[in-house]
Amino acid sequence: MILSKWLQFIKPNINFFQNGFFEFPFLANTPELMIESTINSPGSKHDPKQQYVYRNNPFIKGSFRYRKIDEGCWLTITNIEFKQNALIKTVYDKSIPSEHYTLTFTLYESQVKLQNTFIDKIPFQNKFWGFKKPGVDTGAHFYKGSKCEFYIYHFYPDWIKKNIPFDKLDKNLPFRKFLDSDKGFITYQDIVPNASELSHEIEQTFINFNQDVLSDTILKAQTLSLVSTFFKNAFADLRKEDYKVKDTVDYKLMSQCERLLSKDFALPFLGIDSISKKLNLSPSKLKMDFKLVYGTSILQYNIDKKMQLAMQLIINTNMQIKHIAQEVGYESSSKFSACFKKKFKKLPSEFRLDIKLN
Repeated sequence: MILSKWLQFIKPNINFFQNGFFEFPFLANTPELMIESTINSPGSKHDPKQQYVYRNNPFIKGSFRYRKIDEGCWLTITNIEFKQNALIKTVYDKSIPSEHYTLTFTLYESQVKLQNTFIDKIPFQNKFWGFKKPGVDTGAHFYKGSKCEFYIYHFYPDWIKKNIPFDKLDKNLPFRKFLDSDKGFITYQDIVPNASELSHEIEQTFINFNQDVLSDTILKAQTLSLVSTFFKNAFADLRKEDYKVKDTVDYKLMSQCERLLSKDFALPFLGIDSISKKLNLSPSKLKMDFKLVYGTSILQYNIDKKMQLAMQLIINTNMQIKHIAQEVGYESSSKFSACFKKKFKKLPSEFRLDIKLN
């Protein structure tokens, strides 16, 4: 695809600013097209030998790496820092078929502003997996200053059939029900143990690819190991959802909902009615769609994120437990401790003591 054709897709959106976010689209019909449009995008410098692109434009700066792992399987690795609040979204050229599935592991770090007098901000790491069917329109919001890693695995149907045979799954499994439904996107949180470490090992194989004659074999093995672990755990996930309901899900709207939940962890839960009004969506539709996409209720998702921030504050600061409770919106230290223990099986004080002993 020539640059002028790619620009026809981004021109209507590149200066579009809504709710404090610039829209930044990318072509997603095929992995090859995504790679080509990235190479040819403004502010990009391409090293074909290393299969590496350095990008610096008004929205982002960072690196983009790509490899054909196997016939019908590609992997792209993106490390970027957002220079503006941005909505990253898919766009499709209707004249080009889109047949491939994508599995994305996202690891991002943002600065969370604290109320503490001595600690203004702290890095907050978040990670999740998203599985997308062919041709599904999705989007995600990222704040200025966020540092993100995207590991996107692109699978064509023949590769899926050979390596991850969906057709052999029990029809009563939630993942199979999702595949058989009209829903196009599903996410998971910490579903793969050590996903960050394993992904960084794959990235190192990318970087050192031309230095080892076994790199191609190693990369295939690493990819299949990580991907198969994801699917094994996803198949075992027993979330109970009604995938038979014939109704569309606005995935960009669900991303906006997630952004509202993560905007200020010190505030009490906004409430379903308040969020639904902000998104112009009925409470019942909001609750159903959010759970379909994120696998948990809106309230529980908010609690889980608060507890993850609390854990990072315990690990990385000397803040008193009562002050950490306040930072994540709990006036009562005892209620905070009970919630923390429910999530991590230990009281905050026990968690901190274990860190000191180790």
